[in-house]
Amino acid sequence: MKYHLTRFAPTPSGYLHLGNLFSFVLTAALAHKHGAEILLRIDDLDQCRGRPEYLEDIFDTLYFLGFSWQKGPKNLSEHEKNFSQVHRLPYYQESLSYLMQHNLVFACECSRKKIAQYHHNTGYPGLCTNKNLSFTKGNTALRVYTEPKTPISGITYPSSEFYERVPDDMAGFIVRKKDRMPSYQLSSMLDDTWFGVDLVVRGTDLYPSTLAQLYLSNLLPSCSSFKQTTFYHHPLLLDSDKKMAKSRGSTSIRHMRDQGMEASDIFIALGKRLGISQETSSLDNMISILARPQTFLQINQYLRSSLNRLNEE
Repeated sequence: MKYHLTRFAPTPSGYLHLGNLFSFVLTAALAHKHGAEILLRIDDLDQCRGRPEYLEDIFDTLYFLGFSWQKGPKNLSEHEKNFSQVHRLPYYQESLSYLMQHNLVFACECSRKKIAQYHHNTGYPGLCTNKNLSFTKGNTALRVYTEPKTPISGITYPSSEFYERVPDDMAGFIVRKKDRMPSYQLSSMLDDTWFGVDLVVRGTDLYPSTLAQLYLSNLLPSCSSFKQTTFYHHPLLLDSDKKMAKSRGSTSIRHMRDQGMEASDIFIALGKRLGISQETSSLDNMISILARPQTFLQINQYLRSSLNRLNEE
């Protein structure tokens, strides 16, 4: 299978950690194997969570660990000048306007607290679906009318098709937040379409997002190419019994470097967490190992067995 472009798509909401590194290494390995170029695309629309030091950390960490990419910014200045998502706000607005004009979305004034009271955090209970609130009403989000029986098809790596429906936790998903900014589901899908990404590597926790984005691409004629994207959803690295998170600093690359670890030490630490017995002291080693088809299966089995052991304790 020939792919043209994949991407690193970090968010500047914390220092990059081992889980991010795992995803980046997988992306680099698949790009190397299939002759694809890599785009660095930073999801920086959430101005409340993003901080300049986190943006700088993305470039600093990628260079420290030896990564390279062919498209996108090479430094913070280039990112802010030419590649930040704020430059694509008119592009996002075009799609939002289309969705509103064709009555594919509805305005919702519900708070997270109110939704949780009705639905125990498992999805949107439809409280505003039939209220016909104005799209211009203040303090409202825009949600997509989702049909639970509408089939969603996609392609999973390496080349098999999957068929799903909108999961409960993505019913009525948001495309414009209350602050009038595009949501992740909209901006991420539109960005991949904009740049021509045809291979997306992301964690299994984002599988519901993949389904939401595929559903959304079916509503927007300009995004038909997104439906041909191939997805690889990798298992997550765990930190004790929880998903690895940027808020937990001990697994951040920044923390490891502050403790005196070199790039080789960090790759060795990642290899141990993945259950890899071969030499993993460099990015090239990791790419070579992960480019082997059997390695994906071994890592999946190792991480899932680790999760099962934690659940049994």
